[in-house]
Amino acid sequence: MLKKIEVNDFEQMANAIRALTIDAVEKAESGHPGMPLGMADVASVLFSKFIKFDPGNPNWIDRDRFVLSAGHGSMLLYAISYLVGYKDCTINQIKKFRQLGSKTAGHPEYGLLKSIETTTGPLGQGLANAVGMAIAEKILNAKYGNIINHKTWVVVGDGCLMEGISQEAISIAGHLKLNKLVALYDDNEISIDGPTNLTCSDDQKQRFEASNWNTINVDGHNYQSIEKGILQSLKSNKPTLIICKTKIGFGSPNKSGKESSHGSPLGEEESKLTKEKLNWKFKKFEIPTLIKKKWEKIGVKGKIVRENWQKKYSKTTNYKNLVNQFKEKSFKRTKSTSDYLDKIVRTNNMEATRKSSQKTIEYLSNSIKNFLGGSADLTGSNLTKTKFSKSNSKIFNYIHYGVREHLMAAAMNGIAVHGGFIPYGGTFLVFSDYCKNSIRLSAMMKKRVIYVLTHDSIGLGEDGPTHQPIEHLAGLRAIPNLFVLRPCDAVETFEAWEIAINSKKTPSAIILSRQNLPLLRKKVTNNLSSKGGYFINNHKNSKITFIASGSEVSVASKVQKILSKDKIHSNLVSMPSIELFNQQNKNYINKTLGEKPRIIIEAASSLSWYKFLRKNDIIFSINSFGESGKGNDLFKFFGFDPNQISQKIKRKYFK
Repeated sequence: MLKKIEVNDFEQMANAIRALTIDAVEKAESGHPGMPLGMADVASVLFSKFIKFDPGNPNWIDRDRFVLSAGHGSMLLYAISYLVGYKDCTINQIKKFRQLGSKTAGHPEYGLLKSIETTTGPLGQGLANAVGMAIAEKILNAKYGNIINHKTWVVVGDGCLMEGISQEAISIAGHLKLNKLVALYDDNEISIDGPTNLTCSDDQKQRFEASNWNTINVDGHNYQSIEKGILQSLKSNKPTLIICKTKIGFGSPNKSGKESSHGSPLGEEESKLTKEKLNWKFKKFEIPTLIKKKWEKIGVKGKIVRENWQKKYSKTTNYKNLVNQFKEKSFKRTKSTSDYLDKIVRTNNMEATRKSSQKTIEYLSNSIKNFLGGSADLTGSNLTKTKFSKSNSKIFNYIHYGVREHLMAAAMNGIAVHGGFIPYGGTFLVFSDYCKNSIRLSAMMKKRVIYVLTHDSIGLGEDGPTHQPIEHLAGLRAIPNLFVLRPCDAVETFEAWEIAINSKKTPSAIILSRQNLPLLRKKVTNNLSSKGGYFINNHKNSKITFIASGSEVSVASKVQKILSKDKIHSNLVSMPSIELFNQQNKNYINKTLGEKPRIIIEAASSLSWYKFLRKNDIIFSINSFGESGKGNDLFKFFGFDPNQISQKIKRKYFK
């Protein structure tokens, strides 16, 4: 049982969070004060007594991870960061809340502050990220023992639990028995539109228990209840949901318990009344020394815990191996690489690039020991599993995500920000729509996450238009800081993986075919795909230039051969990555595209290509949905038949 003095401390510490929140939101004239005011008591107990971290060494590998999935309540995290003594979160940053150039953005953004473990805001993403972090911890703990032994704490709100991704997240977490994952549910029964009973009748307790979670109910404004609940969670052999009954906008005489405190400043008069009710008698942004020191003691305690951990493990082999696993390594070619690529050229097989990808992963796994792969229940189709993949041992490196594409993508973000792994996961390209929000966050956070997206066109055939991607390449290419890599053969597939692994601040989407493709590349000394676009072949008397990606490069190659019979010579540019091509200098771009008529061929939406098109150029694309039928028949039906294309080119340019 807490002593009276402890309760008094918690009240003062929680009110410090509330006061900073009120002042920051008022100064910014925007923000979400309701959640921080409501969860301040829970956060004060959690950080004071349970979370393991060192503000002076924020990258400590074995720190607990704290995720604010309800990212709109960002002032909760910012206030705590300032109070416990993170050097990069000063009172000046609190005063600049939500202002251009500040580190205290409207929602927590990874990389701005050391206390921010992941970017949150899109509701439910943080919960799914936390699942990824807990997976990473569990695998590392099994491999290295208690040198890695930390919790993942995640604060979720009603909105997080309404989002569909939450069900995917809690389902797999329960299945994997991630007992070091604790979700603190801000159960305030309010969302933007009003009381949650407008839209929900869910019994969250029963819902989580049905997914193999432990559940605990606490009074979110009773410190003894909060402490007791968190203590119980530490003994669980399952993930735990702590249902914290709270009042949104706690302390506000006229707005607490109402949606009006959710997403708007309390207002000058209501702020004054709230502080009076909380018995907070200090100036704006002022935290009395005594209260600040109570918070800073938490950071000092964390430093001691971290130093003891360092003393205990720093001279062990496990420590050295663990630190090495967390280093972001690059892939460097060796003689073995040359032998591998030379063999591809010698055997000269027709092969689907999804199969080439599987072989590449298998080869790379010899030197890259921290791959963590998976698939959204499409392992046999995506071919993301190799002979080195294990799912039930200390060398656990493959996750069966189930039919949970959105969770897979978000969990990979969590794995990436946790550190220690290069995550990759597979699904069909058409289902990248389910992953889009998470892919966007990968790019925003500049994390090396690799999306393996197979069945990349109408070439997949009989599954029909629901499974045939059309607009998806254009949609992915529109995401800033994402490399979309669509290789044309086995060599380019290897190069795509090489690019993805060496792109430490950029996620990659590797787009792969279901159907077999011929080998077009014979020169393998250099990674030509790293230029984004390059000549597969060129002719000094060329009259036109073909530009294509993926399976359509071989279509263009066939058209070339047909036209050459009529002495119509051409260049062929393979463009596996428009993004990388756009990064090249103007001379290279102009030389590659040339001044001759350009014929672009891609069995997808034309939207990506207009930057390269001029008035007299042609594009062969698809701007309708697909059809059900054999892949070869569909290519002919939609105009990707080499004979049809060559005839159109002759009619336009060579009458």
